[in-house]
Amino acid sequence: MKGERIRYQQTGDFHFLTLSCFHRQPYLYPAAAMELFEDALERVRLRYLFVVAGYVVMPEHVHLLVNEPARGLLSRSIQALKLSVSMRSRLRPFWQAHYYDFNDWTHEKFVEKLRYIHRNPVVRGLVASPEDWKWSSFRHYQTGVRGTVEIESEWTARERGWQLPEWMRCRQSDSPSPVPKGEGPWRVAGERPTHYPPMK
Repeated sequence: MKGERIRYQQTGDFHFLTLSCFHRQPYLYPAAAMELFEDALERVRLRYLFVVAGYVVMPEHVHLLVNEPARGLLSRSIQALKLSVSMRSRLRPFWQAHYYDFNDWTHEKFVEKLRYIHRNPVVRGLVASPEDWKWSSFRHYQTGVRGTVEIESEWTARERGWQLPEWMRCRQSDSPSPVPKGEGPWRVAGERPTHYPPMK
């Protein structure tokens, strides 16, 4: 069908996603709305069991860098995320009907998209540097601090001794952490943390 969106799911790739508010309206602009989105993202992450490697909440859209869920399809988890946010908001309709989905085929693409996510508020002129924007995964990569949304990073991988998250071990018992040891996205992106967690 002409204009049909083709999505490549169940490939084992990370996905760079963009969800836009209806007609690009700044429905996420108040801090409360951004925090609502973060809460919804963490709830859906736990329900569908997927990894969040990065995210940023902007006034009129959101970027996510996630893997494919252990429960159901990625498209179903994104539908649940959008529904969770819209049901808790008085704005109707809240989201555009579709979302953008790009498969990160390589580690280089993964890093490129993560850097794009973290620099988006700076490029838009909302803040002077990525750490000044509260509603993204940048601070976690910079300091290892845990926020509302659990981020799969070199920090969290080290805490687990470079093992997969518990819920992933039943599927791939011999696989390493989703984050390559010694090559966390912050290292490649030049976004070095100010301190290191204790080595295991």
